[in-house]
Amino acid sequence: MSYDFSEFGSHLGCGSGIEELMDDLGNALASADENIKMLGGGQPARIPEVDAIWQKRLEELIEESGGLERALTSYDPPQGNARFLAALAKLFQDHFGWDISADNIAVTAGGQTAFFMLFNLLAGDMGEGKRRKILLPLAPEYIGYANQGVDGCVFEAVRPVIEETGPHEYKYRVDFDALEVTDEVAAICASRPTNPTGNVLTDNETAKLSALAKANNIPLILDNAYGAPFPGIIFTDAKPFWEPHVILTYSLSKLGLPGTRTGIVIGPPEIIRAVRSMSAIIGLANPSTGQQILTPLIESGEVLSMSTDLVKPYYEAKCKLAREAATGAFGENFEWRMHRSEGALFLWFWFPGLPISSKELYQRLKEQGVLVIPGEYFFFGEGLGDWPHRDECIRVSYAMDENTVRDGMAIIAEEVRNAFGSQG
Repeated sequence: MSYDFSEFGSHLGCGSGIEELMDDLGNALASADENIKMLGGGQPARIPEVDAIWQKRLEELIEESGGLERALTSYDPPQGNARFLAALAKLFQDHFGWDISADNIAVTAGGQTAFFMLFNLLAGDMGEGKRRKILLPLAPEYIGYANQGVDGCVFEAVRPVIEETGPHEYKYRVDFDALEVTDEVAAICASRPTNPTGNVLTDNETAKLSALAKANNIPLILDNAYGAPFPGIIFTDAKPFWEPHVILTYSLSKLGLPGTRTGIVIGPPEIIRAVRSMSAIIGLANPSTGQQILTPLIESGEVLSMSTDLVKPYYEAKCKLAREAATGAFGENFEWRMHRSEGALFLWFWFPGLPISSKELYQRLKEQGVLVIPGEYFFFGEGLGDWPHRDECIRVSYAMDENTVRDGMAIIAEEVRNAFGSQG
């Protein structure tokens, strides 16, 4: 039987890059096949010291009077658990001097859901023939944004300046000269660190984007899924940033709780009220478990020390090993560049002049048991034009164990070498 889908259904129900990513991730984890080198997903690593904290908190919830019941058997309000919201507001007040309250914060069912709400709240069909878009000042951007507009693409993207920063190393920078905010722009949005590249907007770049948004009476949205102050997977100087017109998102996933699906939105009360309403309509309430696990750690400030003392050093060491493995595997046999890694869980590789598409390279690697993400999925939105660069890049996760990363890099190098060799 064949069914007719609505425009909404056709857009969201007929495949996407993020679905392919999560299918690869879920199937690889479910198969438990030791030969599969899962370098494609955003699955965080299991950090023993962090796992011990979760174990302790679960034991405390079981022992607390009513603790397990609060976590598992009761609805929270659509905006989130009141104690959790108050604890977050106080954390940012006390440690960063932000003038916010619980009215500035809402919980969502993961960061991905938060962006679905925010993008469709602010952009798309505005009625009377008017349409607004989200401006991405630094492409490539997060694969999970691409298909979230309920009535089609809602993004305008700007090519970055590419700066050579060392042997086989480069960095994307915002091209402020090319950044134009028209009446069609509903918000400016960037991830910090950027997924997929590990690029971190400098404090100056962030302030300039904020000033640009404020001057045009629109919000600046900053995705902190990997950012400061938690989980704090940033390897360069970058201060947490907030102003009254700024919308921030956080997540518990990269702290080590991806299964709890807990996202956090910080923003103007008007935005928070809308997110609360959308949460009630879409899902009644949001998952409680992550909020119950983390609340005491937010109240004590331990969530900050966890991030700086456990999470950040763990990934920084893994990043160093992965970079060394890539340098050793790729050598000087073909043209390659690696984006300067300033945070997140990924290395972003560019193979200038690659004679096959990034998607074909992905398929070849998949046949060899190595899962990566083809770069083309991260270049979306109007404004990028016909840019060969988008087909010459791949994203590689370094969150897996060292042997998996090293073996995976060797296979990637062999496949790229073969691709260039077949050209001649």
